[in-house]
Amino acid sequence: MLELNKSGTDRSEPGRLPAQDPGPDAAPDTRPAGDSPSPGPDAAADRVPLRPYLIAGAILCALYFLYAYFQYARFGSPSWDLGIFEQEVRAYAGFDAPVVDIKGPGYLILGDHFSPIVALLAPLYWIWPSAESLLFAQAALFALGAVIVGRTTQQILGGRSGLCVTVAYGLSWGIQEAVKADFHEIAFAVPLLALVCRALLLKRYTAALLWSLPLVLVKEDLGATVAVVGFLLFVYGRRLQGALLAAFGVAAFVVTLVVLIPAASSAGRYDYWTKIDKNGEQDVSMLDSVLGVLDSSVKIEMLVFLIGITAFMALRSPLTLLILPTLGWRLLSQDSNHWGMVWHYSAILMPVLFLALADGVRRSRGSRRPWLASYAKVAVPVAAAIAVAMTQHLPLRDLLRPDTYRTDDARSQAARAALDAIPAGSRVETDITLMAHLTSDRTVYWVGGAPGTAPDIVAINLDFGWSRPIQDPVAYAEQLHPEARYRLKHRGGSFVVMERTTPEPAKIPGVRGD
Repeated sequence: MLELNKSGTDRSEPGRLPAQDPGPDAAPDTRPAGDSPSPGPDAAADRVPLRPYLIAGAILCALYFLYAYFQYARFGSPSWDLGIFEQEVRAYAGFDAPVVDIKGPGYLILGDHFSPIVALLAPLYWIWPSAESLLFAQAALFALGAVIVGRTTQQILGGRSGLCVTVAYGLSWGIQEAVKADFHEIAFAVPLLALVCRALLLKRYTAALLWSLPLVLVKEDLGATVAVVGFLLFVYGRRLQGALLAAFGVAAFVVTLVVLIPAASSAGRYDYWTKIDKNGEQDVSMLDSVLGVLDSSVKIEMLVFLIGITAFMALRSPLTLLILPTLGWRLLSQDSNHWGMVWHYSAILMPVLFLALADGVRRSRGSRRPWLASYAKVAVPVAAAIAVAMTQHLPLRDLLRPDTYRTDDARSQAARAALDAIPAGSRVETDITLMAHLTSDRTVYWVGGAPGTAPDIVAINLDFGWSRPIQDPVAYAEQLHPEARYRLKHRGGSFVVMERTTPEPAKIPGVRGD
């Protein structure tokens, strides 16, 4: 799949990049001697209009945000993550340390995942202080990835391939599931990885290096991905740049996990190591983790669909190596949430795979194997057809259902009434249902995760899915906080709001005095 410069020397003219070997499958050049060579990538870029891709990106952004907005408006957030990230962005917007009380009173979020790039959302939050601003930002970042992926494909393949790949990427299951999962920091990695792959395909190697550097600020594991970018630069002939970037990626990965996160963590360690070395309470050796990377049909299904959405042409491109670090920790993990096709974990793989598809088609068009050259001609529309067909079973399908746009059902009305009963500025302990609707102007704790704080309000959804039904909500609130007494303030539908009747504690865990 990769061709190495075995001599280690660059025989091209000074200031020129060494040519990449098209590989053993490439057919000989049969142009007549008088034919001029095809124009380079810069000339191709000048001929590809940007407007169609901006229009396609705007449509995709609207679809993503529409889905996310109505899920939020119907109180359908699938996890606590949207509330967590709003608390983080709200702190940055107020020029405060990124304390996320949902994770625990006074919890510094950089001791959980290292994602300081999220601070870039602070200016948007100044304008639009709501969780909805994060959902819009993610929709825009995902759509930006589609613009980059589609236009790059057009530049290297021509024809209508660019718009076909834009559709395939835009409707891919990795992106759709990430939209459904609400906001996550990996939204920033999607366009960055698209720009890295674009630069590699267009032989703009310095740009590839520069675009890969911010990835280490997106999430702690992406330093390993940066190291693979360095390896590819080394293989493509940029030996010094590649070696330095690979060393930087490895160093960033190690320093972040061993130094930065433990320094910010109250526990003094990186908590997610336990995802690999523990299965529940049972210890798992690294050897057993490695041997078990394909021990589940869920993992195998995910791998098949990852490559299958590119009509398997991504396997023809070295760019596919960039997905290995993310796949590696996911397959080693003992947490089944990391294995499958749901949640947000596969979103960052989508731009890599679809630009690898474009590269694989380019490499296969001149293959000496007739079947491969023929297949390369139809691989792009096949990938687009696969994406459209799969959408029948993916989140964006809900946009065709009238119930998606109904926010006046009894449950939503009861939830909004509960919100109205919670004063702005109060300290609230709650579950996922109301959480992201409270984090813009209240201090919010996860129910059961704030002992000793005696919050002003305990608000719960009795239908949330408790392990045991809550028969007496007031008694439950006082069980959580024996240091305080509560009374029922509001009850509507399945939503119950209790307020504290005893004085606020003189010292509240995680809250610093003025």
